[in-house]
Amino acid sequence: MRLRTIGFVVLAGLVVWFIAANTGSVTVRMWIPRVALPLWTVLTVTLVVGLVLGLIIARRRARRS
Repeated sequence: MRLRTIGFVVLAGLVVWFIAANTGSVTVRMWIPRVALPLWTVLTVTLVVGLVLGLIIARRRARRS
């Protein structure tokens, strides 16, 4: 296995562990409304949005080159 693959698997495992360990409820303020959500939900949504934005930026940079 390549070092990059091992690093990705370790990082993914840490992310899953971190999200699973944070199960408490938090209040998130979205401009005006306040929403009470489990912290794991907030972390998962943040992760997915970050991954999608990263992929979009990577594709745009690849097209320029």
